[in-house]
This record gives sequence, structure tokens and C-alpha cells, in this order.
Amino acid sequence: MKRYPLLLILAAFIAALGGILIGRVLITPDPPIENRFHGLMHDELNLDARQRARLAVLEKSFAAKQAMYEQEMRTENRVLAEAIASEKGYGPKVAHAIDRSHEAMGMLQKQTLQHLFAMRAILRPDQAARFDRAMVETLTAPER
Repeated sequence: MKRYPLLLILAAFIAALGGILIGRVLITPDPPIENRFHGLMHDELNLDARQRARLAVLEKSFAAKQAMYEQEMRTENRVLAEAIASEKGYGPKVAHAIDRSHEAMGMLQKQTLQHLFAMRAILRPDQAARFDRAMVETLTAPER
């Protein structure tokens, strides 16, 4: 009789772990577009040494810009939170804070696309064709 509750707890634990595993496999979000192209550049396009060196410079430059815009977005989110706390509704401070937050997000998106096109510029024509196909497929893929 004492073993029954232990078996029940063990079965529930195993079922929970199984649910987590299934959820992670089925509901994993697609990687951000920049990660898709990072993998393509590093793993699939067989870059030569010169291309890898140029890519390293591009990635270092982009990382600094990305960090700057991500910090700006965090700052703007704090400003938005303060505006919401202050106005307790959708007022002019909230509207302005939202606009500023969107500006920072938009700038990061523009920098990301500029980075992608800078990466494309170091490719040979055959590599660029694969890159272009991957970009179109990524941007037009149906949502899951």
C-alpha cells in the first residue's frame, strides 16, 4: 500500500518531464534572422580565410552597434514603465515613450539588415545566390 503513492508520484514526475520535452520540441521558436544567417555564413558557405577575416571584422562592428541599440531599448522600456506608472493610462508621456521605443527597435532592425548586406558583399556569386535564397525563404516562411 505504501508503494502506490510513490509510484503515482514517480509516474506524474515522468509525465511532466515528457510534457516539457515534447513542448520544447514542438514549440521552439525559430531563431532570429541574424542567427540563421550567422549559421549559413559560418557553417554552410565554405568561406575562405580572407572571407572569414572580413566577416570577423563585420561581426565585431555589428556586435557593438547591437549592444548599443539593445541598451537604448532597455532604457526606453524603463522610461515607458515610468510613464505608465505616472499617467496610469494611455497619455502623452506613454505615447511618446512608445514612439521612442519603436525608434530604437527600428534602428536595430535597420542595423541588422545593413549588417546582413555587408556580409553578403564579401561573398562570391555562388555563395551570394545561396545567401539570397536563404534570406527570401526566411522572410517569407509561414508562421508556425
